[in-house]
Amino acid sequence: MAETMQEQDLIKVVLVDDHTIIRDGIKALLRESDGVSVVGEAGNGRELIDLLPTLEADVILMDINMPEMDGFEATSYIQERFPQVKVLVLSMLDHESYIAKVFDAGANGYLLKNTGREEMVCAIRIVAKGGRYLCSEIGFNLLNKLKSPSFKPAENTEEKQTRDLSQREIEILKLIADGLTNAEIADKIFTSKRTVETHRQNIIEKTKAKNTAALIKYAIGKGIIS
Repeated sequence: MAETMQEQDLIKVVLVDDHTIIRDGIKALLRESDGVSVVGEAGNGRELIDLLPTLEADVILMDINMPEMDGFEATSYIQERFPQVKVLVLSMLDHESYIAKVFDAGANGYLLKNTGREEMVCAIRIVAKGGRYLCSEIGFNLLNKLKSPSFKPAENTEEKQTRDLSQREIEILKLIADGLTNAEIADKIFTSKRTVETHRQNIIEKTKAKNTAALIKYAIGKGIIS
């Protein structure tokens, strides 16, 4: 009975990497870890999909760059078909875009391939219990980037578009919304029709509006007119 309970407590891991030597190395590391058992392995996402219905798995430890089906696609598939199985990515890629994309696909954790055994086992245990994990190196890299004087948060595109409009362009946009023609606007603000046409074209380019109706909708949405 005790042995049965120990088997139930084991975290069952499947390794997915297109390099056999990587899988062998991870198996050797995890063999020394209590409570974790490698129950299967695959060379790519397609092999993993064929393997999953044949065994019980708690955590998939998976690379991103693989032939036939990569880690992004495989993660999305697992999230849809096997939502109870957790995905822990193990990759050499440390760029934020890859990390964000794979978390968006449904991954539960992200490790770099230079991660040590202790952190790997810790991450496996955390995601197996339903938590999320980001390896310490990536965490510190992101923290240092946030602390850098050159760091600028990503701007909201719509807010930037509004700020990019000059006061004159906002004034003209209000008059367009009032139904004035280019000639009428020119008379009202004491400038030439050609200048108004230039401003109007600039407004269209900045707001991505395709016609006057879209311009008016934009102006209402941004509170430029009420």
